[in-house]
Amino acid sequence: MSFAVLGHVEWVDFARVPELPEAGSIVHADEFWAEAAGGGAVSAVQLVRMAGAATFYTALGDDELGRRSRADLTRLGVRVEAATFDSPQRRGFTHVEPSGERTITVLGERAGPRGSDALPWHELEQAEAVYFVSGDVEALRAARGARLLVATSRSLATLTEAGVEIDVLLGSAKDRGERYEPGDIDPEPRVVVRTAGSDGGTWSSADGATGSWQGGVPPGSILDAYGAGDSFAAGLTYALGEGHELPQALDFAAARGAEALTRRGAHGERAATPGAD
Repeated sequence: MSFAVLGHVEWVDFARVPELPEAGSIVHADEFWAEAAGGGAVSAVQLVRMAGAATFYTALGDDELGRRSRADLTRLGVRVEAATFDSPQRRGFTHVEPSGERTITVLGERAGPRGSDALPWHELEQAEAVYFVSGDVEALRAARGARLLVATSRSLATLTEAGVEIDVLLGSAKDRGERYEPGDIDPEPRVVVRTAGSDGGTWSSADGATGSWQGGVPPGSILDAYGAGDSFAAGLTYALGEGHELPQALDFAAARGAEALTRRGAHGERAATPGAD
């Protein structure tokens, strides 16, 4: 196993609408579909497409949507290693506007893998690179066995409690939920990457070096912004795992994020036809 993702799944219903509904109004979707999505799921699928294989450590609900999520990701080539929890599968609903902007409502608690789950944690010691999206402290410590560990600052509390060295911390310069300040994690991450969407982003390293990169150019019409950031993260994890230097890896990741804008939904794998699920 060369690449792995630790994270969660949301079964997401997508609806392409002419505009977001105002309070009390009704809008009619032009297209609607559903698929297994969420940050961990999107990144795992994209790593499969780049690397040829990837393992996804997660947790799934003990219900029909949990089973459909596993089947959906398996069909897309992901090796799914999942614990089962006694709760409904987390769900989401996404409105996609004509501009491609997405607005997401999430239903249920995020459920990532736990170190106590009976999953093949020992395999992570053989991984070239692991992307940590969500999970508990022990799961994160298991992920640290990989040669390279990339983590999102969305799980800052877990990163802080675990006390392991993060090779690359990926956050946002715009999203408050992904803010990171020096000192939030001990030991300090070796590199902190802050994205700014189409404006690119900046990076800084523990030794004082800094830099920036430009946003990628979409290779076609913008359809849907869903999963663009998660595709960037997968691209960065892949490129660094393959041994590329950080500036080249960031350019590669920016191109993957821009490509995601031209796909429908989480994976762009299926046509979004009326009534399809």
